[in-house]
Amino acid sequence: MANHKDLHRLSAAGLLISLGIIYGDIGTSPLYVFKAIIGDRIISTDLILGGLSCIFWTLTLQTTIKYVIITLRADNKGEGGIFSLYSLVKRRARWLVFPAMIGGASLLADGMITPPITISSAVEGLQIFSKDLPTVPIVMVIITLLFIIQQFGTSHLGRAFGPIMFLWFGSMAVLGAIYVFDSPFILKAINPYYAWHILYDNPSALLIIGAVFLCTTGAEALYSDLGHCGRANIRVSWVFVKTCLLLNYFGQGAWLWQHQGATLGEGSNPFFLIMPVWFIPYGIGIATLAACIASQAMITGSFTLISEAVRLNLWPKVRINYPSIQKGQLYVPSMNWILWAGCIVVILLFKKSAAMEGAYGLAITITFIMTTILMSVYLMRKRFPMYFIVIFALIYGLLELVFLVGNMAKFFHGGWFTIMLSMVIFSVMWSWAAARRIKNRYVKFVEIEDYYEIISDLSEDSSVPKYSSQLIYLTSANFKSEIEAKIMYSILQKQPKRADVYWLVHVDVTDEPYTLEYKVDFLIPEKLIRIDFRLGFRVEQRINVLFRLVVEELVRNGEIDITSKYPSLNKHHIVGDFRFVVLEKVLSRSNRLSLLERLTMAYYFILKRFGLSEEKGFGLDLSFVTVEQVPLIVTNTDTVHLTRVD
Repeated sequence: MANHKDLHRLSAAGLLISLGIIYGDIGTSPLYVFKAIIGDRIISTDLILGGLSCIFWTLTLQTTIKYVIITLRADNKGEGGIFSLYSLVKRRARWLVFPAMIGGASLLADGMITPPITISSAVEGLQIFSKDLPTVPIVMVIITLLFIIQQFGTSHLGRAFGPIMFLWFGSMAVLGAIYVFDSPFILKAINPYYAWHILYDNPSALLIIGAVFLCTTGAEALYSDLGHCGRANIRVSWVFVKTCLLLNYFGQGAWLWQHQGATLGEGSNPFFLIMPVWFIPYGIGIATLAACIASQAMITGSFTLISEAVRLNLWPKVRINYPSIQKGQLYVPSMNWILWAGCIVVILLFKKSAAMEGAYGLAITITFIMTTILMSVYLMRKRFPMYFIVIFALIYGLLELVFLVGNMAKFFHGGWFTIMLSMVIFSVMWSWAAARRIKNRYVKFVEIEDYYEIISDLSEDSSVPKYSSQLIYLTSANFKSEIEAKIMYSILQKQPKRADVYWLVHVDVTDEPYTLEYKVDFLIPEKLIRIDFRLGFRVEQRINVLFRLVVEELVRNGEIDITSKYPSLNKHHIVGDFRFVVLEKVLSRSNRLSLLERLTMAYYFILKRFGLSEEKGFGLDLSFVTVEQVPLIVTNTDTVHLTRVD
């Protein structure tokens, strides 16, 4: 808890880390937002003032009030993000898993657009010097290198992110402020009338809403990275970041004011056009670095999201590596290359950042709506006044529905791609969770106390060959009084397994992120021992290591003796051998599942082939593991009446 409290303390280092980690996406939005608002339209007073007013109030209502002020309060022992929020409220109702899965899937899908659109927008600045410069190969090379370096860890690079982003925001602020000081009247766009006017009177209002929404797409990252930066550091650094962003947006607006009646030419971007000519090469370089940092933040966030989904049983078990000792630094190989493939497809499909704007934003709008639903339940759990909860849900429910409708106009312009990706990712999450519920529904438990005498007798029966000195089973039984019938069948009937000591290991994933607790129950003294681990949803389930640590502590305390019982080995105090038995459930043919359940289970077993096996998923040493397949009988077979004839 001390660390949890320290996390939220304000510090200069924390502020710099916040700049480097969480503002990559929202901090690079000036690269493409105003370009998307103007599009191929004629630059006009209404378009400039209305666009600026929409940007200002979107950043204020959506990013500042909803996320920075309200949502950051929902920290789970210092951790944030949609799955952390779900962990805080999931006991309120089972259906809350659906907004969590939909939000997580949409976040991952839209994340595949972040690297292509940000890096493309930056690299396309080079077309100011050469209109025909092919940017696609350059972008593909940069993105490929970015994904290759993930396996080596990015902790050393991360130290440079803060200063680079400080330079980025400072440069944007100065460039924008020059135009704002020359044309201070542009600040009148803060008046919400201009936002209302353009959205009410303009026939392209939906397209403008979809473009404006791009200015806040990184807001979810502020909450997701709560555990890395702390609430106070995020809130204070956001004041600086928002000021820099608004100065740049208003500077672009002042430049556009001077070019009313014209259109933005092919490849023209007001972000680069407000720069002095001599500064453009440096600006493109800084923009490219900032775009890479934004992409890195998305990749890291995706790794964290998948690792949490695995712990919460919403994703197949996949390999998770820890390339450095830095907290939160992890690498998910399968997700890394899935994201890379998605990014390459986006680049080849859309080619230019202007085309990618149509695909960007639609799916993340759904994530915002799901966060609003979960946050409303959290506010109820915290007993906030009902009028406050109703106002929060209504304002942000309506606002985000308007953004959703606006972004739906992008559906045929590329939005279909992220929606399709979201549906694929959601199908994986839903099928994995649903199949687990189906399996658990038909797992039969028996009273373990009924088998105490049999287990004791088997352990002492020298006529049965000893299977192992210490025999360990993983059990899903939540109560120490129960055990799966299949485990007892494995011990007693499927090649009777004599052992000196039988162990039952149960893992309970808690709603908190970093819980590391265990409890030991001696069911039969020196014969049958149960260990219950309570692990946080962000803790790696290395059962092999954790089990060994517990056994070592029990030995030190004199609670158990693991010395081999073989006389020749016992005389020399040799430790007995350990063996894990993992029961792998396979679907039996004798079942009466519905069509939907059969399809779900078929999809589940396909996914399981691509994921880690049970023994690898729990971090077991494969040289000490036996895997036994047991049929998952989901219904009793019909009673068959046979007639004997002579």
